[in-house]
Amino acid sequence: MTSGVAAGAMAPERTGPDRLTVGVEEEFLLVDPHTGAAVPAIDLVMAQVPAELRGQVEREFQTSQIEIGSPPGLELSSIRHSLGVLRGALADAAERAGVRVLAIGTGPVAGPVPPVVDKPRFDRMIARFRLLVPGPGNNGMHVHVGVPDPDTGVRVLNHIRPWLPVLHAMTTNSPFSAGVDTGYASWRSVEWERWPSVAPTPYLESYEHYERLIRQLIASGVMLDEGMLYWYARLSAKYPTVEVRIGDVCPSVDDAVLVAGLVRALVATAMADVAAGRPPVNTDHHLLVAAHWRAAHDGLEGDGVDLATGELRPAWELVDQLVERVRPALEAHDDLAEVTDLLAGLRRHGTGAARQRAVFARSGRLEDVVAEVARQTRG
Repeated sequence: MTSGVAAGAMAPERTGPDRLTVGVEEEFLLVDPHTGAAVPAIDLVMAQVPAELRGQVEREFQTSQIEIGSPPGLELSSIRHSLGVLRGALADAAERAGVRVLAIGTGPVAGPVPPVVDKPRFDRMIARFRLLVPGPGNNGMHVHVGVPDPDTGVRVLNHIRPWLPVLHAMTTNSPFSAGVDTGYASWRSVEWERWPSVAPTPYLESYEHYERLIRQLIASGVMLDEGMLYWYARLSAKYPTVEVRIGDVCPSVDDAVLVAGLVRALVATAMADVAAGRPPVNTDHHLLVAAHWRAAHDGLEGDGVDLATGELRPAWELVDQLVERVRPALEAHDDLAEVTDLLAGLRRHGTGAARQRAVFARSGRLEDVVAEVARQTRG
């Protein structure tokens, strides 16, 4: 929801042409340790965050949310280390403040909606858009991958847009809301789409077209500023990166590292296509919307839309297709072995949504779901 990343988390880093930097932002929910309901505890938790990490932790839109950002790196091992340190420190800070931190797309337990953070920009958003804040907090994951210039970045956006529903399905982690199973693997996605600027990235003619659309959307009133460009992938407003922002926050560090590796490989594959003059597939917008809806509904435990045919296929077949597509880029970044291993773990355990439902099926208690999510969050 914020217009930028956690302070200092995504400082630009120049790299060689064959290796791209990657960084991750994650948003979390703060809840009562006994009931699991969201609590407006951001100030209490921020006060407990170690001073040396405060540059990588910041407030989000609601007082029940908190965000971290990893420094950009060339190695997935550095992303793993940063996220592990930040999640652990955040969990400790939350406990000292008397609450829990959850890596979850939205709150599973019913309770009062915590207020929005007192910030002039957020006040303007509420004044204009009114009742578009439906729950305790929408928590996503944003992956930044370095690109050399905006023109290349826009071309990359065109190439990656047909693959984003697969990543959407992989990151589903919010099946419960207000005490019930919503029937969706990512209820956060459904709530999030109430904002008028949330949409699949359109097919873009050029960087000038990208900038013109931003100006027009701001003039229309559906956005206050460029930070409210909530397309599923966009150019960062602050840093030389493509930012993929489709997923729920991942339950564990392993899941986050897997997604970061695949996103970087997807961007690198797109850059290779651009360099070779291979045109992107201009997928129909409405079919793309349908693919994202199906991803939010089924996750990986059902079907996905094959955008080449418009037909349904088992979601895992689409994952395998994505991995095969980006395999050369995974190899070039020395990520293939780790991504393969993490994918095997995802097959065994299921998405975050499937894990939550499995816990609830065993005990019938959302309190147990909250406890398990808290355990995975800390890692």
